[in-house]
Amino acid sequence: MSQERIEDAISTSRGLHGRIGDVQVLDVREADEWAAGHIEGSVHLPLSRLMSGPADLDPERPVVAVCSMGSRSEVAMLMLRARGFVAYNLERGLQEWFAEGLPLVSDDGRPPRVA
Repeated sequence: MSQERIEDAISTSRGLHGRIGDVQVLDVREADEWAAGHIEGSVHLPLSRLMSGPADLDPERPVVAVCSMGSRSEVAMLMLRARGFVAYNLERGLQEWFAEGLPLVSDDGRPPRVA
């Protein structure tokens, strides 16, 4: 599969959900947003921390950056690519993921949601 087709396949909520085991999911939202709801198995590293230092990610595996709407994760994707990672952005973010009924988990004891 070409790089462009791979990007198309994992930059949407349904596409990422179908390939979740093939990539590292990096959630770049703030701690309160993460606690409210996130993709199970994702790595949490707020964008501000990613900007100030290296990410604890496997450089041999693709990364899909996520945030609530896709803007912060687009910045994260560009930063990761500049550091040599194969990185993608979840277009329309977790808002779309949640609206499509895809699963989230929460850390705050309430039903998962996108904050």
